[in-house]
Amino acid sequence: MTDTDNTQIRVGWEEWLSLPELGLPALKAKVDTGAKTSALHAFDIEPFGRTRPRVRFMVQPIPARPDLVIACSADIVDQREVTSSNGESEMRYVIETNVKMGDEMWPIEVTLTNRTNMSYHMLLGRQALGDRLTVAPSDRFCQPELSYDVYASAKVREAAPKRALRIAVLSREDNYSTRRLVEEGEKRGHGVEIIDTTRCYMAINATSPEVYYDGKRLPRFDVVIPRIGASITSYGTAITRQFETLGTYCVNGAEGIASSRDKLYAHQLLARARIGMPTTAFAASPKDTSNLIGLVGTAPLIVKLLESTQGKGVVLAETKKAAESVIDAFRGLKASFLVQDFVKEAAGEDIRCLVIGGRVVAAMKRTGADGDFRSNLHRGGSAKVVRITKQERDVAVRAARTFGLGIAGVDLLRSSDGPKVLEVNSSPGLEGIETATGKNIASLLYDSIEKRVRPVPIRKRKTD
Repeated sequence: MTDTDNTQIRVGWEEWLSLPELGLPALKAKVDTGAKTSALHAFDIEPFGRTRPRVRFMVQPIPARPDLVIACSADIVDQREVTSSNGESEMRYVIETNVKMGDEMWPIEVTLTNRTNMSYHMLLGRQALGDRLTVAPSDRFCQPELSYDVYASAKVREAAPKRALRIAVLSREDNYSTRRLVEEGEKRGHGVEIIDTTRCYMAINATSPEVYYDGKRLPRFDVVIPRIGASITSYGTAITRQFETLGTYCVNGAEGIASSRDKLYAHQLLARARIGMPTTAFAASPKDTSNLIGLVGTAPLIVKLLESTQGKGVVLAETKKAAESVIDAFRGLKASFLVQDFVKEAAGEDIRCLVIGGRVVAAMKRTGADGDFRSNLHRGGSAKVVRITKQERDVAVRAARTFGLGIAGVDLLRSSDGPKVLEVNSSPGLEGIETATGKNIASLLYDSIEKRVRPVPIRKRKTD
């Protein structure tokens, strides 16, 4: 409605309206001139946002359908004490949103409160009526009628506005990747919390499994982004698995994280999927050293600890004698290790493909520091953007899919007989690849998350 248009709009004491910005296409409202403030039935009301105060809440738009729940979010414009018709006072969050009635649409302030026992889950107060709405107390539905059937429409669900998500980043470190995930998520209006994985603990039971943190039960998150360090893989995957049990969408699931960290099992999975990799051998008995080396080929060889990360615990043995010495040394330490063929033509370079949501979104070539065959950026290597082939792209996507990872860093070697997967990283760092490619990887990850976690109605389970 505009200030210049003085046409009076007649409304009855009961009308249909919609709140399009909240994704509520049909609500039956009571028009009450005795109430100053408008009110919307809401529960599970959660404020969030450090620089931009917002609120998430659940709405049951149909009084007779408690199983149909719509998740909404909006900016907080105020928090004020409201006295209801029965004389009870309550502090309520106040939001501003557009209301549509017939062909007219205008902004109103709405307070959020639990109206479960009320016949109308929306009350339109006199502040929202303004000067142009004339109430006919004895009439009903003077404006066009709507229908609750719209909530069953797929088109309506697809057109629903993006709601704020409550997101947990499981991380013990305040590093570049964690900060970027928080920064980008909050820029998009989501609530992002950093949760120290080691400070979580679990209640495991059949009826109400929970995750606790610093003495309190954690709220229900829409999304968990695991950034599990290698030193706490076992506990980190247990926590991730608990979130999965609660029905939370985990960008990388516990099984994918655990299998990608177990280098022996990871290579077995890649072999099962017929994905190219350097020839690899593994044995437990010291009597098999010679045969182990023979299975891989001739020197030079790579001897790699199963627990190695960021290039640590990876040794290049340039001769057979050197390989035997390294293997004997590792066995003396009772360490588990793999022996791999050294791909000479890679010349100390590998390609990191960043796979998000089943597609390669960025790729960089990493080159080792002078005299170092390892190309890890943590060990002084350098990186630059690279154009990859369709075959390399397909191999990277297949590798990430093999582990069921929503985000993965797939490291490839360019060999004379095609790309070979060196490793699949379930917690890839963002700094190196964002710097090398100039791409906003954190934003691309949120694109994938928002596509996956859509604002569709939640139907509660019926209880006996």
